[in-house]
Amino acid sequence: MPTAARPRILVVDDRDDTLFAMESALAPLGYPIVRAQTGDDALKTVLRGGIGLVLLDVLMPDVGGFEVAHYMTRLEQTQDIPIMLITGAGQDTKLAARAFELGVADYVVKPIEPWMMRTKVRYLYETSLRMNALRERLRTYENGDAKESAPPAHAAASRPLSRPA
Repeated sequence: MPTAARPRILVVDDRDDTLFAMESALAPLGYPIVRAQTGDDALKTVLRGGIGLVLLDVLMPDVGGFEVAHYMTRLEQTQDIPIMLITGAGQDTKLAARAFELGVADYVVKPIEPWMMRTKVRYLYETSLRMNALRERLRTYENGDAKESAPPAHAAASRPLSRPA
């Protein structure tokens, strides 16, 4: 898939140093990254389309990460975009429970080891790409064009969709 056509990863944090650190940690993956410093800008960016994953700070002035996640999970246009909520507030089981009740893909406490961030992002991003490809194949099949776009049977079996135990 050409780089220009790949969905971008949206990194959202109100602090420049944190955005820089996350972008630097993710750079070795080679995925296209875009940034936002407010919840409002994050929402505008996802609504424009082309986002495959959102890394979202929980504590931001005005519109925080929970509000952005809540909005995204309720809109048909954005509900399938995986969200990784990131907090500097320390371990808090109530916040974590609230995050997962919203349907986020992951909830992470800062500081995050760069290798761990890359591992989680790679998994969520690649899974999102596979799910979107499957949705597109299903749409094509439902429209009666199944013969033209059906992949060989072994192609689907070679990439598991289930999360490792």
